[in-house]
Amino acid sequence: MSESQTAPVFDLPRAWPFEEARKLADHVAQRDTAGAGGDPRPALLETGYGPSGLPHIGTFGEVARTSWVRQAYTALTGRPSRLLAFSDDMDALRKVPDNVPQRDMLEKFIGQPLSRVPDPFGTHESFAAHNNARLRAFLDSFGFQYEFASSTDYYTSGRFDAALKRVLEVHDEILGVILPTLGPDRRATYSPVLPLHPRTGEVMQVKMDAIDAAAGTVRWTDPATGEVFKTPVTGGHAKMQWKADWAMRWYALGVDYEMSGKDLIDSVRLSGRICRILGGVAPAGLTYELFLDDKGQKISKSKGNGLSVEEWLRYAPPESLGQFMFNQPQRAKRLYFDVIPKTADDYLTHVEKACAQQAQDPTGADLRANPAWFILKGQVGPEAGSPVPFGMLLNLASVANAETPEVLWGFIRRYDAAVSPETHPTLACLVRYAVAYYADFVRPAKTFRSPTDMERTALADLAECLRGYEGDVPDATVLQNLVFEVGKRHGFEPLRSWFGCLYEVLLGQKEGPRFGGFVALYGVAETVALIDGALLRDRQD
Repeated sequence: MSESQTAPVFDLPRAWPFEEARKLADHVAQRDTAGAGGDPRPALLETGYGPSGLPHIGTFGEVARTSWVRQAYTALTGRPSRLLAFSDDMDALRKVPDNVPQRDMLEKFIGQPLSRVPDPFGTHESFAAHNNARLRAFLDSFGFQYEFASSTDYYTSGRFDAALKRVLEVHDEILGVILPTLGPDRRATYSPVLPLHPRTGEVMQVKMDAIDAAAGTVRWTDPATGEVFKTPVTGGHAKMQWKADWAMRWYALGVDYEMSGKDLIDSVRLSGRICRILGGVAPAGLTYELFLDDKGQKISKSKGNGLSVEEWLRYAPPESLGQFMFNQPQRAKRLYFDVIPKTADDYLTHVEKACAQQAQDPTGADLRANPAWFILKGQVGPEAGSPVPFGMLLNLASVANAETPEVLWGFIRRYDAAVSPETHPTLACLVRYAVAYYADFVRPAKTFRSPTDMERTALADLAECLRGYEGDVPDATVLQNLVFEVGKRHGFEPLRSWFGCLYEVLLGQKEGPRFGGFVALYGVAETVALIDGALLRDRQD
């Protein structure tokens, strides 16, 4: 491979997708050097999906992160790539999910390939087809660019036949890798090959009596009846155990990149060894950390302590979810409702910065290291931003007790008459999200405290100073400086304790916005009334 195919045309941006893209580029270069010549094929990136359940927030995270690596690879090398979303829909149904209808019907199909299990919803030809359709609709709703692949289609069409025959040739070597990782009971019946029962269709977890690599068949005994069967591994008559299946897929398709969670570290190593036994090269990849709940416990679907995509998107735009996934994927992060507002504002800050970076240098490393460049697929524009931060909208909703977006728009239009839902569509969405978040989380948690004597005096002073601006329209910086001056004048040390007083006494919360900006948006006269009301409330208490 020529140097121009692997060297970047710009300084390598300091962002993790570009670090991964460099790994991918090196992997592809080695692959092509070891190949037989000819035109190199596009880099193949893969994500896996188990269709026994619906797509979830982890599905979004893996596809989004892999897409960003692909975007960085394109920018880095200029070479084509593919993203394959692979559904393991030939896996057996191991248990009946709790959230589906006709559970009694599904019980009869335990052990059957998911693609042969009837759809309990009655909308598709199989349970796998139903969930595959949900997966594709899910990915399409976020605008991901990918190719969908079905394990059943690949097995039955013969796409894996050559690789499966190769598995039989090195069957004992594969066993030598896997068996030491198993307990004695599992070791006694384990086989990397799972034949489908010719009568029942069940995916059989049985030990192979004999392997015929030349014929491409396995011989095994039905433990229930004692009957002996000889099954071809080709044409969809058998499938692989999942770790061996993962390795076989890497080998058969030439996967160049696949990331996975920290809980699969050992599986990645084992599958990599099997891939090398088959004669392939294990893909490059990233190990990402898992999500934690608000108590620092690992999120689990069975525990129900997670946060779903649908829940996140009730309170913030999908770009903010992208921002959460972009941040430090190799560090464990708490995923719960309280992180949503800050993450949304982090995204808006990056958009504002990206617009400035793009104006300065549209192909520069600074822009391409900006999360907004990835989240917006390189199409950065001011329409993606908002003149009012999400946190500010939440505080405005809190003080105004906003039950509808129209309440917030009344304040916003007074603050800037040129701003409207039509001119600022992102802001319009944020207003709706702020009303929903306020109703579900802010309003129930509001707790006001009484001011100390020192704070009471300072608040009265601030109200008096603000009265001097009534009738004028001072900007947020002037108001922020005024708030600072009052705090210093009354000896708050550290000064942040003064702002803590403003948040806890006036807003009923522990944290809040830049107070000068809040006053500019809420209104000077309204803020004076807010302070007077708090002081009066305290005297009445």
